[in-house]
Amino acid sequence: MIPNDELYRRLFRTSLLIRLVEERIIDLYPSDRIQSPVHLSIGQEAVAVGVCDALRPDDLVFATYRSHGFYIAKGGNLDAMFAELYGRMGGVSKGKAGSMHLSAPDVGLMGSSAVVASSIPHAVGAALSFKRRGTSQIAMAVFGDGATEEGVYHESLNFAALMKVPVLFICEDNGLAVHSYRHVRQSYNLVKHAATFGIASRRLDEGWDMLAVRQATLEAAERVRAGEPFVLEIATARYKEHVGVGDDFHFGYRGQKEIDEWKARDPLLTDKKLLEALRPEIEREIEKAVAFAESSPAPGRSELLTDVI
Repeated sequence: MIPNDELYRRLFRTSLLIRLVEERIIDLYPSDRIQSPVHLSIGQEAVAVGVCDALRPDDLVFATYRSHGFYIAKGGNLDAMFAELYGRMGGVSKGKAGSMHLSAPDVGLMGSSAVVASSIPHAVGAALSFKRRGTSQIAMAVFGDGATEEGVYHESLNFAALMKVPVLFICEDNGLAVHSYRHVRQSYNLVKHAATFGIASRRLDEGWDMLAVRQATLEAAERVRAGEPFVLEIATARYKEHVGVGDDFHFGYRGQKEIDEWKARDPLLTDKKLLEALRPEIEREIEKAVAFAESSPAPGRSELLTDVI
């Protein structure tokens, strides 16, 4: 058993890596070297890190377009990620997918999609294959609360419940779908809604706490491996704008106060001692990845029609 202080340090380091990677993306973005729109997960790192650390290496994750954090937390190669954002041949998809479609199948990140809710049924299908093959793997579908308004979410819950497949539904609830608050979009409670399908569920409000997220996921994953789907809703906060690298408080749809309340509990901001201890090493790792991206060749005309089905 890893001592708690060692576990916390490991989770903190991965969370800090995600944040510093995205802060580097913010620095680079105005130069137009990054050839892709970006959806930053600054503020939401504890969710990606906590849930991925609770999984086994062969468990599969199906993520959303806001998936830098999940790519890194599941063990994706940082050099290949930056090269993908740069649109270079050294990227995970030879520069053709960009930020919104990251994948790292070798470590179990099975792909992300810009289409809201589209990866949810893929996770259910993977879970069905696990059941039929008799493996102990589970599939995890990651989505925002806005995705639960899509019909495919409801269809996926129904199918998962009927077939009793080992799928863990993770809702990253930052309360927003672009600029729209949840209460003006949804008449249902996500946890209670899952129960209508006979699916067990819970909500974790401490989405800033990496250890709490990890523990909740471990408990949920244990039930999933025993043969039942589970819905885990985790409250979190998106610090930056919906898409892009800026702030968006000038639009008036939300206030600085609600984000400041989250920041006051954010260990990446409050644990300054560990932050300063780990920052230099992580920044060197990031600069190495940026250098790899910048030295990686751009795709030529011969690549125009390759990898097209």
